[in-house]
Amino acid sequence: MPKEIQQQEVSVLSAAKNGLVYLTANDWQLIVDKANRRKFKTEEVIVQQGRRTYGVYLILAGRASVQIPSGAAKTIGPGEICGEISFLDDLPATATVVALDPVEAYYLDRATLQSLFELFPHLGSRFYRSLASSLSRRLRELIGVPEPIKKS
Repeated sequence: MPKEIQQQEVSVLSAAKNGLVYLTANDWQLIVDKANRRKFKTEEVIVQQGRRTYGVYLILAGRASVQIPSGAAKTIGPGEICGEISFLDDLPATATVVALDPVEAYYLDRATLQSLFELFPHLGSRFYRSLASSLSRRLRELIGVPEPIKKS
């Protein structure tokens, strides 16, 4: 992949307000170098509830609907992650994620991420902190509790 395109994609991922916010530019470069690019057509399932993901998806382009068993749905887009709960607990996915538009995403499997984290422990720390922050925000949205304003 041309370096210019890769840099644009790193920019999309790192600029996302609801993405992996604690990763550095170097972290993103390491992740993108190891990730597999996947394309999904409109209405194609990215993550299927009840099935393991064995990794995570980082949305590069397009939008997807995250559908949870309670009937609620949330739209995610560029820079956001899906499949993270199944990745974290190594159990089947808790939601179905369906492409609303054509979606391009990076996929990182567990073994690839674990080898990166062994080589770069600080990357692992920032990755998991970012996941915790993202999941906390999503839980607050789901139960209707506004995010507190952060002190500067």
